[in-house]
Amino acid sequence: MEKFIFGLAVGMAGGALLVANNCKLLNLVKKNQEDIMQKAENYIDKKLDELEQATDKQDKKSSQKPQSN
Repeated sequence: MEKFIFGLAVGMAGGALLVANNCKLLNLVKKNQEDIMQKAENYIDKKLDELEQATDKQDKKSSQKPQSN
C-alpha cells in the first residue's frame, strides 16, 4: 500500500510538471505534491505505530505467562 501511495504521488507530480508551463500552476502542483507526501508519511507512521503497539502487547502477553517449576 505504501509503495502504491508513493508511486501515485510521484506519478501525479511528474505528469503535472510535464503539463505545467506557468509559475502559478507549477507552484500549485508543488504544494499538492507536498500535501500528498505528508498524508502518505502520516499513513505510514500510523501503520508503524499500530504494528509496534501490537508487538508490544504480544511481548507483554508472552512475558506474563506463569512459569512452572
